[in-house]
Amino acid sequence: MTADTHRRSPLGHLADVLAAHSTGGERGVRLREVPFLAQLDLQLNPHGPAAMGAPPAGGWGRIAAALGSPLPTAPNTVIEAGSLQVLWLGPQEWLVLGPDGSAGATADLLRAALADEPGSVVDVSANRTTLELSGPAARQVLEKGCSLDLHPRAFGPGRCAQTLLGKIQVILHQVDAEPTYRLLVRGSFAQYLTDWLLDAMEEYRHPRLTP
Repeated sequence: MTADTHRRSPLGHLADVLAAHSTGGERGVRLREVPFLAQLDLQLNPHGPAAMGAPPAGGWGRIAAALGSPLPTAPNTVIEAGSLQVLWLGPQEWLVLGPDGSAGATADLLRAALADEPGSVVDVSANRTTLELSGPAARQVLEKGCSLDLHPRAFGPGRCAQTLLGKIQVILHQVDAEPTYRLLVRGSFAQYLTDWLLDAMEEYRHPRLTP
């Protein structure tokens, strides 16, 4: 007989704290954890048959058929494929995100599509947790510790980047124009990054000072 196991997310104990520090209004900003997302690291040749389809016909390859959409090939872009999101990480690397519990089935589909081509599909779901920062002031909070140009003319919905926030390595994904951002951070740095974000959010809990 085996003992029952209970999953614990790195920030599950802070749910009430995150809610208490979240604010609404024109200067509002909200922070929450999105735990247990399926995360698959996919590596393959983007010009091979699995990705592009066999010549001379070309078209969708086996990976695109498995996902329901071609892989994003423009740097730092994201595509939506049903319940999945596929983030471009490099010329031959993507991160496939899905709902809790979907990693196994999605990995099986991708491995079957990859077949005997060089490449890999690795479940990295336990590597990172996800923080979601949203609201009118979300961009201003990130700009306190991120050197990227996050202005909508340079970084908008459907964009992603591997960057530093508060000196911590994150994968940053802008989900929508509210704006809503998702920050994928290693579990061992999640508490530090959360503390940094809560501190950066503090000024938005109070009325704006006027001269």
